[in-house]
Amino acid sequence: MDLFGMMGKVKEAQEKMKQAQDKAAFLRAEGESGAGMVKVTVSGNRKVLKIDIDQSIMDDKEMVQDLIVAATNIALANIETEIKSTLAQSMDGVLPNIPGLDLNQFLK
Repeated sequence: MDLFGMMGKVKEAQEKMKQAQDKAAFLRAEGESGAGMVKVTVSGNRKVLKIDIDQSIMDDKEMVQDLIVAATNIALANIETEIKSTLAQSMDGVLPNIPGLDLNQFLK
């Protein structure tokens, strides 16, 4: 095994990881609940950017709260999928496949 070659690959992987993190910050994902009555948009930084609530449900506070929570959780799951996809594309072929090494942990 070429130690210097491996060190170069690690440096390249670090640079690609940084690029992937920067790119992930601009990702957006949406989640909706209540048949679209509540929509939540989140960023790749896992920040809530926007909440849309259908006016027709505004009188039922508890239902609105439940739908916001559900839509937010769906949006966060969707953005996680997008982040993993972005990371996989960025890191494809940079390092050898090492069983048990989850590069996604570095984007959190």
